[in-house]
Amino acid sequence: MPQSPDTTAITAGRDQSSALSPTLWPNTVWESSGLHEARQRATGFRADSFYARFGNPTVTQFEHAVAELEGAESALAFGSGMGAISTVVLALCSSGSHIVAQNNVYGATLAFLQGPCQRLGIDVTLVDPSVPGAFASAVIPGRTMLVIAETPSNPRLGITSLAEIGAIKGPFTLVDSTLATPLGQNPLAHGVDIVLHSATKGIGGHNDALLGVIAGEKELIDSIWSYSVLHGAAASPHDALNALRGIRTLSVRLERQTTSALEIARALESHPKVASVSYPFLESHPQYALAHEQMRHGGTIVAVELKGDFDTCNTFVSHLSLAHTATSFGGPETLVCHPATSTQAGFSEEVLVSTGVTQGLLRFSIGLEATSDLLADITNALALI
Repeated sequence: MPQSPDTTAITAGRDQSSALSPTLWPNTVWESSGLHEARQRATGFRADSFYARFGNPTVTQFEHAVAELEGAESALAFGSGMGAISTVVLALCSSGSHIVAQNNVYGATLAFLQGPCQRLGIDVTLVDPSVPGAFASAVIPGRTMLVIAETPSNPRLGITSLAEIGAIKGPFTLVDSTLATPLGQNPLAHGVDIVLHSATKGIGGHNDALLGVIAGEKELIDSIWSYSVLHGAAASPHDALNALRGIRTLSVRLERQTTSALEIARALESHPKVASVSYPFLESHPQYALAHEQMRHGGTIVAVELKGDFDTCNTFVSHLSLAHTATSFGGPETLVCHPATSTQAGFSEEVLVSTGVTQGLLRFSIGLEATSDLLADITNALALI
């Protein structure tokens, strides 16, 4: 029977045992009954009881759970979000290929596209996702192998039209949906080929799992798996177990965190020491209507730009008592980071400014603390700058 995504988070990714909690298979290798079976496992697709680089039963459970949540035929887990994006790029592209990507992607993704891709002869065109038709216009027929979008974008929370990405024909299309999670939006339903998550973040949800995952049609995911075995960014079964646990509580965590995020965003928007606040479900967000059209909630991240520079941010952060200074998001604790010197570190001032990453910008990952306590902590710190 059709069911809510909240229910699917509870029912998805369970094996045939009667155990209610996932089973941990720490194995890296399994014994075969003989050479015929060993050959069959070595040459077949995605054997999860042969060698851990090929697959693992605990990791398979996690993959099945994500596939169900995304409405996908198949999913594939990796040792990190960057392991996922780099494997997809190198599996689908080669020297002479062309990639179209939005200019305001996560800093490490941008560094990979401008570094290793350039060195390997893979050309990359960066486009402004807020310009209608920018992605399709940049596609070079016969050369463009991959189109990469990220929505909401990290850290400024720009929204890219999933329908626009899904309508592109020719190259494969990929959407990094990490900030939304599978309960926030489902890019595949809009015609996108591959959805990607850093499951380290909201999916895992407890700052104790390092994972990446992609989902899509089985044939495409299997072809990427064939390369992933060589690339070696295999997912840990221990991390997959933690992420499965995170999926079970994802809905209730998001309900609390997104409610708090919107309340905090609204409160800070009118603060005299705040220059701007970005949050997809905030009425002042320039793509508010699009966000409501394709997202179920606004996410757990709030981008706050203070009226000041790095020193202003440093003073403000030093006076916070509940929010922890850390470069991640999606966990139970509220975190704050300075994108210009963390997630986007190493880029020129010109690149930072072009993507809205100023020296006064802070990224808050809203946790599970009481909203009133978080607001008091933030406003008290603002009073001291």
